[in-house]
Amino acid sequence: MRRTLQIDTQHTRRKLITQLEELFEIASNYACGKTEHITDETGKQRPLTIAERQFYARIAAYTASIINSIAKGIDERQIDSDLDKLEDMLHKAAATRTAQTESSEPPEKTQ
Repeated sequence: MRRTLQIDTQHTRRKLITQLEELFEIASNYACGKTEHITDETGKQRPLTIAERQFYARIAAYTASIINSIAKGIDERQIDSDLDKLEDMLHKAAATRTAQTESSEPPEKTQ
């Protein structure tokens, strides 16, 4: 039974690292300018701002740090804490994009 748990843990670890690597790649592409435009909620494309690129650079760096810590060992409490922090960063990025989209919409005409 103990061996089965280790195999499941290793599988979970590999799956989590693969998903985080995908997130790292996306954030890195935004930060480095490989992805120059994003599509907002209205379906319009707009360029990424410098502040957004910097924010995605921080997300990429933090994601790489989490991948490294997961690869080195499995401290579940630390991984949970790191993933919570990363999730907060991603929510902040989404909120910023929403706020920018709303502020760039033309004001409604009053009659």
